[in-house]
Amino acid sequence: MLARGFADPVHDAQGVFRAVMEALARPGTVQPLAPRLEPPAPLTPELAAIALALADADAPLWLDAGLARSPAVAGFLRFHTGARITDNPDEAAFALVSEAAACPDFATFAQGTPAYPDRSATLVLAVSTLSDRDGWHLDGPGIRGSARLAASPLPADSLDRLGRNHAGFPQGVDLILAAPGRLAALPRSTRVTTGG
Repeated sequence: MLARGFADPVHDAQGVFRAVMEALARPGTVQPLAPRLEPPAPLTPELAAIALALADADAPLWLDAGLARSPAVAGFLRFHTGARITDNPDEAAFALVSEAAACPDFATFAQGTPAYPDRSATLVLAVSTLSDRDGWHLDGPGIRGSARLAASPLPADSLDRLGRNHAGFPQGVDLILAAPGRLAALPRSTRVTTGG
């Protein structure tokens, strides 16, 4: 049996969309996210909610190996979003990553072009912990002074990946980090460092 989507599709999707937009506009801030979804495993409720709010027939989805192994996950996402599932990360508008520590290199995904930087991918990574009280130092648009962000698990070379991603601005990918009940974002315009 197909798992249910949003109980109130319009209002629930709007709420998730607002949380994502607020996180992208204010990098490093942790936004509450309380999806009342029970998607097929290993798709988390947070990944599912973000996909249901953002993906559509014009925004192909890429699934990491853990998600791609489950036909129920693909069926759930196709039915509730109308999005095409692609095996090619370079074609995806959104990439759902259930095993964040094993996320492919960010350069694998669509980077946009100089004329159309908006044709890049947004990576949505499921993490276990997320905090804006410690961790990396962030600065850039949408940040007054500086901000901090810690998340895990992430790839061991995340800081290097984020540096390369930022260096390619306005091209590059945007990241949404989704933990149980919360999310934060690292747009490509944000500079991420270890020090103050």
